[in-house]
Amino acid sequence: MMKIFSPVGRNKMKVLLGVLISFVILDGLLTELLVNRGVVREINPFLQPLVGDIGFMVLKVVGAVLCALILWDIYRRYPKVAAITTWIAVAGYGIIVIWNTSLFIIA
Repeated sequence: MMKIFSPVGRNKMKVLLGVLISFVILDGLLTELLVNRGVVREINPFLQPLVGDIGFMVLKVVGAVLCALILWDIYRRYPKVAAITTWIAVAGYGIIVIWNTSLFIIA
């Protein structure tokens, strides 16, 4: 049985980072679709002017990859800190993606 707080090996960390990148990109795609349909609006004041522009998705992809690389660098020195931080980010983005998906289905 897998323990939730067991040490995270390299492969598990790579999978977590891949899931995080995927969630961030999926959040961006769902946001684009929902904003274009007029169902929602972007509440992040820094991203509002970018939604609907190619720069929005570029920022999402580059930002997600950069965050993953930073978390991987932290993992090499402080594996527990990086693993906990990554789990929190994956859970947070997982909730955001579930919320956006529910809005997409309802709309």
